[in-house]
Amino acid sequence: MISLRVLAAAICAATPVGQAFAERGLPLANHRAVYDLSLLKSSGAKAPAQARGRIAFDFSGSACEGYVQNFRQITELQPSEGAAKLSDMRSATFEGGDGAEFRFKVETKIDNSRTDEVDGKAKKSADARLAIDLAKPKRTRLELSGPMLFPTEHLRKIVETAAAGEQLLEARVFDGTGDGEKAFDTLTVIGKPTTEPPQEKVARVNALNNIRRWPVAISYFELGKKDGQPIYVLSFDLYENGVSRALKLDYGDF
Repeated sequence: MISLRVLAAAICAATPVGQAFAERGLPLANHRAVYDLSLLKSSGAKAPAQARGRIAFDFSGSACEGYVQNFRQITELQPSEGAAKLSDMRSATFEGGDGAEFRFKVETKIDNSRTDEVDGKAKKSADARLAIDLAKPKRTRLELSGPMLFPTEHLRKIVETAAAGEQLLEARVFDGTGDGEKAFDTLTVIGKPTTEPPQEKVARVNALNNIRRWPVAISYFELGKKDGQPIYVLSFDLYENGVSRALKLDYGDF
């Protein structure tokens, strides 16, 4: 198992955007965040001895104009023997405010090797199927069965579920990662809300004062394999305006 603890180095929460779900709660907030990665624990034959890195995240948009996300994660894994491996992943996405379309571009580079690129778009059909049109790594068209959620729509559903006092959300999610051809079955477990100030000073910003947040854990599974082990688990505190803190990434056994 490899678990990475993600500590917030800086969070800048700006004004809310649009009225994404204003009638049911707070609208999503434009924000930027930088998180430092450190190794929490590791196990398995190929588990790293050390790990460190950084995540930079930028979110903006509105329900009328759509949502833009820019994400970068740099991770250095030091094995018990041999040289460290450095990965650099960047993604830029646009999601329609109505959740019907999604455009994505993902670049991944390992050490000094060539960059792997995924570039494409996805659109939902009236019968809940998802049509994916890839330009890179090679021109491909395919369909996945739905119903399907894109990342921001999924985030909104989690907040709505939490605000309604419910503790579980199952959803099929497409985010354009990997080879751009896969979706995930997800299970989100939601804890009790709080408005207490967080421990980290960098998370004590005025824009987050007195806003409810919930501890959540999202397990990602291969399609149709929710009864097995998840591919990875993402845990964090989720504020009602869409900002997150105290992230933890669990990639299972190595």
